[in-house]
Formats: sequence, C-alpha cells, structure tokens
Amino acid sequence: MRNPVSLTVGGVPEHFNLPWHMGIESGAFSAAGLEVNYVDYPGGTGAMTQALRASELDVAVVLTEGCVADILNGNPSRIVKTYVQSPLVWGIHVAGDSALDRIEQIEGKRIAISRFGSGSHLMAIVDAAERGWSTDDMNFVVVRNLEGARTALAEGSADVFFWERFTTSPFVSNGEFRRLGVRETPWPAFVICVREDVLESETEAVSKMLAVINRQCRQLMSCSNAVETIAERYGLQRDQVEQWFGMTRWDTEGALPERGLQAAIAYLNRLKITKSDDAVAADVCWEQ
Repeated sequence: MRNPVSLTVGGVPEHFNLPWHMGIESGAFSAAGLEVNYVDYPGGTGAMTQALRASELDVAVVLTEGCVADILNGNPSRIVKTYVQSPLVWGIHVAGDSALDRIEQIEGKRIAISRFGSGSHLMAIVDAAERGWSTDDMNFVVVRNLEGARTALAEGSADVFFWERFTTSPFVSNGEFRRLGVRETPWPAFVICVREDVLESETEAVSKMLAVINRQCRQLMSCSNAVETIAERYGLQRDQVEQWFGMTRWDTEGALPERGLQAAIAYLNRLKITKSDDAVAADVCWEQ
C-alpha cells in the first residue's frame, strides 16, 4: 500500500477556510490517500506567498490580487482553481475613539498593513485609486496581522486598517474599531495556489486534493446548521455569519476565473504594482 502523499496547506485563520478543517477532521483527505497539514497564517497572503517562495508551503489559499501580483513578480507557483467565487468585502476601519469619522478624511493617513504585497496593502491602494486619490505617496505601517493592527490603532501609530469586514465585526460591535466604509474586490475573493515543482511531482495528489475540497465546500454550503457552526467555531455573531454565509459562494467545480484574473492583472499594472503589460490570465494558471 502506497504511503499517503503529504501536502502542507496554508490559509488565514478565518471562517472561509472551514472546508479544509472539515476535510481533515472527517478523514476525507486521508481516504483519498493524502496527508494534508493545514497551517494558519495570521499574516495573510503576503506571508503565504513568501512561504511558497521559500518552499515552506506546498499549497496556499490566498487572496486573488495578492497571488496574481506575486506570480507576475516571479513567484514560481500557479493558480489551480478559484476557491471563493464571490468577492471579498473589506471593511475600512479606524480606532473607536479616532477623530476620523468620514471616509474622505482617510486620504493621506497612515494605513496599517500586515505586510507589503498583502491584501490589506493592495486593497488600500485599490480603494484610493477608485476614489480618485493619488497612490504615489501612501503611508503604510507594517503591523503583521490583525492583532498588530488592533495594537497600532489603539496606540495611534496607524490610523486606518483594511480587513475582511465580518472577521472584524466583533471589534466594531465592542467599540474598539469604527467602520467608515467598505471596499468590494472586483474579482473572486480567494484562489488556491500551488508551487510549480509540487504540480510537476505530485500532479495526481493535487488533483485529488482539489476534488476533496470541492466536495467539502459543497457540503458546507448545503449544511443546515452551517451558520451556527461557523458562529461558534470562530466567535462571530450569528446574525453577522448569516449575512456573510448568504453572500459567500465557494467554487465547487474547479473553475479558473479568467475574466477576474485578467481584471486583477489590468489593475495591478495600472497601479504599477506589477510591470507585465502583456500578461494574460494563462500566465498565472496551471495548465493541466
């Protein structure tokens, strides 16, 4: 009997990634001959793309824009499928006692980001561009993760923080943060990215992994008590989870979001985050 193929998968410690834990805890990955080791990355997409480059991860569940940017900037990895089809809704936050109370006032302020190349960094630039503000001299403060942002806003070393709005809802509810607005991504929220050498050496294992995660996503979307499970497991309010669950669509077929990827490439080029004017979606995707 062949030993199970081991794959190390990274993702943020948030409710979007419950299907991975379901697959591990139910034995679904093991039944497919896989040993999936899931590692939480509170630092987000920027930390995971670095881990892919360093061969510390085989697979990463990452924000679309951050993944596309890093592949075009030399990361030897490829997008293998959409993970969450629906866009991500970013909350734009300030400290609860901040003097900033209108979205127009955040222009030029210090923005807390987990790290450069992360979603919190890229979406702050996207938001500024969409509002017609200059993106040339934005002021970023690296805080590593959500906990670092909480400290930075409380201490006044940063003014503004972009993060997924439902994850931060408990801190808005208790008054630690105030949400001045939101910014929705113009592309699918998350993709699954795999190192090229892993795709070459473990093609069958990757395909099996994707088949399992597709089934787990289908099961979660059809689960009658999904809202209660997510609320309890992630410490979120039931009404907030119900709203989030109703607007979130996981991909269950293995689609590659070519139109969304092309939009992300165009945006990244426009903002000079990448220099790949001739890039197309196929340049960042896995050709099976």
